[in-house]
Amino acid sequence: MTLSESSVKKEIITTVFATKGLTKVYDMGEVQVHALRGIDMELYAGELVVFLGASGSGKSTLLNILGGLDTATDGTVMYHDNELTQATDKELTQYRRDHVGFVFQFYNLIPSLTARENVAIVTEIARSPMSPDEALEMVELGDRMDHFPAQLSGGQQQRVAIARAIAKRPSVLLCDEPTGALDSTTGIVVLEAIDRVNRELNTTTAVITHNADIASMADRIIYLSDGLISNIEINKTKVSPKELHW
Repeated sequence: MTLSESSVKKEIITTVFATKGLTKVYDMGEVQVHALRGIDMELYAGELVVFLGASGSGKSTLLNILGGLDTATDGTVMYHDNELTQATDKELTQYRRDHVGFVFQFYNLIPSLTARENVAIVTEIARSPMSPDEALEMVELGDRMDHFPAQLSGGQQQRVAIARAIAKRPSVLLCDEPTGALDSTTGIVVLEAIDRVNRELNTTTAVITHNADIASMADRIIYLSDGLISNIEINKTKVSPKELHW
C-alpha cells in the first residue's frame, strides 16, 4: 500500500551544535586541569536539554565554549555551518551578540536601572529585538517593569535576567545553574519562564545543573562526569516545571 504524502508527517531535525573530540585543558602553573576530555554530541533546534553532573564535571566549561565565552584546546564546535573553534575574537563577539542568550546563577543586573532599563541595554544593540516590555511580559513581570533590582525578589531578578537574555530573540539560550541561588518554589517559577521561552520562541535551550530533579522537564538529559559524557537519555516522561519537586 502506498501512503499518500499527506498521511505521513516527516519530522525534520536541524542540528544547531555539533562537537567532535572537544577538549579543554587549563594550565594552572605546574598543574594541568582537564576540564573536557573529548566531547562528541549534537544539540537540536528547539529542544530543551539538561546537562547533569556534579561540580567539576565540565558542565560550565562546555556551556561557555558553546556560547563563545571560552575556546577549546582541541576538537571542533560547529554552530550550524560555522566552525566556532576557528572563529576570531571579533567573530565570537558577533556570534554572542546575534545568536546567544545567557542566564547565570547570579543575575548581574545593574542596580541603578529599572527592570525595563536592564532589558533595554540588550535591545538597543540587537538586530531585531522584541521590546523590553514584551520580554518582561513573557516572563510574567509586566507589573514590575519600573522596579529596581533591590525592589525585586531573587526569583523576580532572575526572570529579569531571562527577559534580558531573550529580548534579542536568540536562537540559543544557555542557562548555567539558573536556580542555584533560589529556593525550590522560586526556582520552579524561573524554570517555568525558561520552559515558556523554549516553547514559544522555539529557542534551543540548554540548562546545566547538579539537581537531578530538574532533568524531568528536559527533552534530553546529557550526563557529564570528569569531563566526559557518561550517558545521553531521551526523556519519554517529560513533565512541566510546576510538577517538579526537590
